[in-house]
Amino acid sequence: MSEVHIHKHEVKGKNLVLSILLNVIITIAQIVGGIVSGSLALISDALHNFSDVLSLVFSLVAHKLSRKKASIENTFGYKRAELIAAFVNASTLVIVACILIYGAVERFFNPHPIESNLVIWLAILGIVVNGLSVLFLKKDAEHNINMKSAYLHLLTDMLASVAVLVGGLLMKYFGWFWVDSVMTILIAIYLIIVGTKLLVTSTKMLMLFTPDTINIKEIVREVHKIKGVQKLHHIHVWHLNDEELHLEAHLDCSEDITMSEFNILLDKVEQVLFKKFHINHINIQPEYKKVDPKDFIVQD
Repeated sequence: MSEVHIHKHEVKGKNLVLSILLNVIITIAQIVGGIVSGSLALISDALHNFSDVLSLVFSLVAHKLSRKKASIENTFGYKRAELIAAFVNASTLVIVACILIYGAVERFFNPHPIESNLVIWLAILGIVVNGLSVLFLKKDAEHNINMKSAYLHLLTDMLASVAVLVGGLLMKYFGWFWVDSVMTILIAIYLIIVGTKLLVTSTKMLMLFTPDTINIKEIVREVHKIKGVQKLHHIHVWHLNDEELHLEAHLDCSEDITMSEFNILLDKVEQVLFKKFHINHINIQPEYKKVDPKDFIVQD
């Protein structure tokens, strides 16, 4: 398998550690505050924060595992651990959202008086803490799906705290205690939207689906322009993780060339695949008039 080396963004695990510590603090504060004030929105925000802590810990473990070197027993190392973390984190977002909606609907028809001042101050604390955590992970989230899942947990929690703050102000100045339930439902709906999107993305990667950015027919057209290529077939393209895009295929040569000549042809194919499609891991099986299916996609 040939590999075209590219510069990789170095994800910083220490940012996750800082975010974990900050979220432990806000989770404890919001649980206590939610019980004292009687605010379901605050407790639901704390529940979301607790899921953040678990997801961040899981993301940190996955991040550490992904950096472990490959071995005879694990030829790819643990690079796909971060995809599993992203999948689990996205799933928890959706599950937590469903729990929140159930509780909010029940509370909506049975509203309780709420200590709005405590809700307001703890919501502000949540905004500050989660805002800092979001800033810590923003750059890493642009390059890594595991970090993106952790980032989304924190971003949605910051927005949830904003919603709780608005609800707290409305309860304080207008006595609208039903707003607590409405804000909880809005938070939950947003969680379902962002969680489902990430869940679909991580599932596609785990299932080795062709990336959305890749057009197999376009790959074939470009490779077929190279002199010496008869047909590219038996094609598979998949993400090992966010950084590594793999392709394996059979390459039917137009002439019966030597291995050294094939190496030259292979180099041309690799350059096209890397420059035009950003595929940096390539495994090509050379052929010449071999009798086998020549379809682009073949069920192996």
